[in-house]
Amino acid sequence: MLLDVTPDVSDVSKVDPGVFEKWLQDMMPKAMSFFWSVVIALITWYVGMKIIKFIRKLIQKGFERRGIETGVRQFVDSVVKVILIIILIIVILNIFGIQTSSIAAAVASLGLTIGLALQGSLSNFAGGVLILVLHPFLVGDYIKEDTHGNEGTVKEISIFYTRLLTFDGKIVVIPNGTLANSSLTNYTKEGVRRLDLKTGISYGADIKKAREVLLSIGNDEEKRLKEKPLNVYVDELSDSSVIMNLQFWVRADDYWDVRFKSLEKIKYGLDAAGIEIPFPQLDIHERK
Repeated sequence: MLLDVTPDVSDVSKVDPGVFEKWLQDMMPKAMSFFWSVVIALITWYVGMKIIKFIRKLIQKGFERRGIETGVRQFVDSVVKVILIIILIIVILNIFGIQTSSIAAAVASLGLTIGLALQGSLSNFAGGVLILVLHPFLVGDYIKEDTHGNEGTVKEISIFYTRLLTFDGKIVVIPNGTLANSSLTNYTKEGVRRLDLKTGISYGADIKKAREVLLSIGNDEEKRLKEKPLNVYVDELSDSSVIMNLQFWVRADDYWDVRFKSLEKIKYGLDAAGIEIPFPQLDIHERK
């Protein structure tokens, strides 16, 4: 027996065509309202970022007129930027109908979690404040932090991190908390540095003659600070050589240039004087 499966289309005519139209009429105002909220939010973000940029430039110009240190300007600029962007985000959230009081309540309820999550960042922020207050180094100083041995010229002190430019052109980013809570060496804070050029000569060499050569190199150096002492002495009697040390002072900016050139002059000067610079040697004897 065959069953009649022909659909009964009589119920279709019973569907109220006004239901979809009513839903569409209800949704259109909401969709248009959301659309214009998005447009206004984008415009607000664009204009707000322009205003933030203008305010930051205004503050930096004020600092420059007053001769404020570069590191302080960089740190304050970072803080001002973060605060103004947070204010701008709150304004945009209000455009979408999200009240500031609701945001505050949500932040308060998650305060402990946020505090634990940002513990490291807060430590770095506090470290940045300590660096700016105590001035262990300034932008432009050459420093070495003793924890991991990173060293370089300070290029920027930001809200959470300090950036160093290494001698070979790399950027090292170090948390401010690490720099504030560990020992470091500032090579340029005093503006001058002492060169210690140690050279080994053989035990059979004439120490007086070697001293004359080293003194001559030191006296001929144009960038040597004449008001500072010039010394040459025996620094150590090692296993295979006598270690001579040439000491004199230069400006911190001239340190590396003078060091490299002086080492080359020492080699040529000792060679010309017939003074041997010992080096490890291995003698092989063949048994027949």
